[in-house]
Formats: sequence, C-alpha cells, structure tokens
Amino acid sequence: MPLLTPKTALILRPARTMALAVRKETFESRMDAGAGAGPPPGLDAGRAAARSKWLETCANPHCRSGWLHLWRNRSTPVFEGGWNCSAACTRARVTAAARREMEGRVTALEPHRHRIPLGLTMLEQGWITADQLRGALEAQKAAGGGRLGHWLVRKFGVSEKLVTRALSLQWSCPVLALDYHDAEALTGLLPRLFVDAFGALPLRVAAGKLLYLGFEDRLDPVLALAIERMTGLRVESGVVQGSLFGPAHTRMLGAKFPRVELIEASSEVGAVHAVTKAIEKVRPVGARLVRVHDCLWLRMNLREPGGPLPELSLVEDLICSIGAY
Repeated sequence: MPLLTPKTALILRPARTMALAVRKETFESRMDAGAGAGPPPGLDAGRAAARSKWLETCANPHCRSGWLHLWRNRSTPVFEGGWNCSAACTRARVTAAARREMEGRVTALEPHRHRIPLGLTMLEQGWITADQLRGALEAQKAAGGGRLGHWLVRKFGVSEKLVTRALSLQWSCPVLALDYHDAEALTGLLPRLFVDAFGALPLRVAAGKLLYLGFEDRLDPVLALAIERMTGLRVESGVVQGSLFGPAHTRMLGAKFPRVELIEASSEVGAVHAVTKAIEKVRPVGARLVRVHDCLWLRMNLREPGGPLPELSLVEDLICSIGAY
C-alpha cells in the first residue's frame, strides 16, 4: 500500500501550504522588526550601505529609468548630495549646476566699486601729511607703478603697520595675524592655482567652522564665497601685513596640494562635457561645482571627509576656464 494515497495527499497539501505561509510571515516580521535597528547580525556595514544604494532614487528629477536603475551596478557617483543612476543623468545635473553658476557671470567688465583711496584714508586719519602723499604719488608715477603704501614706507619711512591698518579701513575688514600658521595643513582647502592667481592665503581654521583667509592689499569676495560654498566653512577675509604675507605665501605655494586637472573650454557646453567626463571617470562619493570668476571649480571626494581639512590623497580637483560666450 503506498504511503500517500490521493486522498491523504489532498489533506496534507493545505497543511504544508499553511506551514510555509507561517514561516514566511515569521521571517518577514523579523525583518520588519530589525529594519530600524541597523544591519542584521552577520551583515557588515559595507554590504548594508551598498544595498541601500541599490534602493536609492536617482537625483535627476527628469530621470526616466524608474525601477530599472535597481539593476545598475553602481552606487556612485554622488554629485551635490544626490546619486546619479547613469552618465546621462550625471550630465543633466551638471548642466543644471553649470547654468546656475554661470548666471552670476557678467560678460562686460564689472563696475568698479569706489572706495576711498588709500592715501586719502591715511591723510584723513592723520597718519601722513599732504607733502608725503604728494611725494609718494610722484614716486609711483616716476617708477611706472607700484603700490602707494610701498612708496610711503620706502620714501618717507611711514610705518608698515599703519599702511595695513589703512587697508583694513579701506576694505572694512580686520587685520589678520600669522600666528601658528601651518601651510601644509591648509593646502587641502583650495587648489594651488587660486592661492597663486588671486593672492589668497588660508591662515587657520577655528573651531572647525571658521576659516581665516588673508590677502595682502585687496580682498577677493568671489573667491571667499566659492571656498565657503565648497567647504561649508564660514570664511572671514582680512588683510595681512605685507612683509609677513610675502614669505608665508611663498611657503604655501611650495607645499603639496591636491591633485588638479586644468582644462579650457570654449563654451558652457564644452565645460559640462569635461566636468561630466571627470565625474564618471572618478566616481566620487561626493562632488560639488562652484564658480570662481571665469572658472568652474569641481571638487571630488574619493571618500567621505573626516573633518574640515580634507586629506590630499582623497581629493581631486578640476578647474575649467570658460571663454567669452
């Protein structure tokens, strides 16, 4: 006699189906209970993070891949806080970011912001005489250039500290000191090209939130704003005494900076293509695009930064200059 007759099989089949349903329900309830408590035992954080990336929504608002992006084997790149599921979506988001940045650019020369001339500022404060100002202007004209403060110090022995104080009044900014300046520790904040071309000198980071940025004779608010947006640090700009600024600036230019690629594009479209190509090649865990005068500055993080001062080996920069359009 067979062990299972058609009659007994009909009786046992519903019981087996019910047992499987109970096991499935128990498994699902356990998964739901542990969903908010982090990765289940035996599953490391890396695999859990990768799994969450698979379920992440593409940051391109016009993405049409829908649920198909779940089959894409990529958890990066991440651009401006959002994951891109394909190169096409990366290009779309870079296009929007570049358009946003270039809207503030002007094709003509920016209007000069009139400030009280340095000589008149010092004359008004009583730090120099009219004869000294006239003599310094004549020396400047005869030499064909040079800063007025330089000729006041050289020709009439005016204190360099007074010239620096006058510059701070002229630009409505503080006079910054060079105490405890560690050039090597600050090079990760911006590319060497900006330090050289714009005469900027990062001085120190206070409380992990405030960056003091020094200049010798004139501030660059465009650069300061770009650094602020890129790093998340609040930037306080000020002037540094010239005899102290020069050596410190030279030391910083001699230090090691993050890897950078310099390119030139004839149009905004060309810049978008170059930036997209770099992002797709590096696949950063984080990237941001900001404008610095006529350049687009792309910073890519190879790993999540552990503090306000990034490690040089974990950062790559791209600077794209754009011609007139």
